[in-house]
Amino acid sequence: MGKRSYGDGCAITHALELVGERWALLVVRELILGPKRFTDLRAGLPGISADILTQRLRELGEAGVVHRRKLPPPAGSWIYELTDWGAELEPIVTRLARWSSRSPALRRGAPLSADSAALSLKALFAPAVEPLDATVSLRLGEHHFLVRVRGDHLDLTRADSEPEPVDLVIETVPETLAALLGQALTVADALAAGDLALTGPQSLAERFLGLFPPQEMITVARLES
Repeated sequence: MGKRSYGDGCAITHALELVGERWALLVVRELILGPKRFTDLRAGLPGISADILTQRLRELGEAGVVHRRKLPPPAGSWIYELTDWGAELEPIVTRLARWSSRSPALRRGAPLSADSAALSLKALFAPAVEPLDATVSLRLGEHHFLVRVRGDHLDLTRADSEPEPVDLVIETVPETLAALLGQALTVADALAAGDLALTGPQSLAERFLGLFPPQEMITVARLES
């Protein structure tokens, strides 16, 4: 693949050689919830150049992590998706997100892609003592996701429309969702500011968002020089 090698036989080392290049794991993140076109990937990763994205997709394809295929007519466009093996990275990515969310150096309030914000639900999900059974339509700008909560199980998918009745519709932007999940903003304040729209009970929205409590930040011990 022409990439740098650590020259180490450890499986962790090999994993880094497969997905450890700059942007590679973020490309995987953008594909976890379903396939995307090249332009959609660039929209979710605004800091990446077209050349670097092309290179990472080629490397991930050669590694067996990503697959490229053409949609049937009338669409006819090329899309990228995770292979079955590549999809096994999902719990690793979400656990990594949960782990890093405890860092005091995390840039809270910085821009987020819609997929990143949606995946934070999987990373932070903590079932309530009183089980919740609800289907929530989550609209982050032009991006639409369905979140199904059944007690201690959460299912998150990307969707173009509601294939079934939903109990609640949440409309906001990724940054506001992150602030709500981090408890830097309340549902009432977000509604009052016009940064959040609900179709359904506010009490259900508050109960739903309470399923994703912020992680307690670690204390960093700084070494004295």
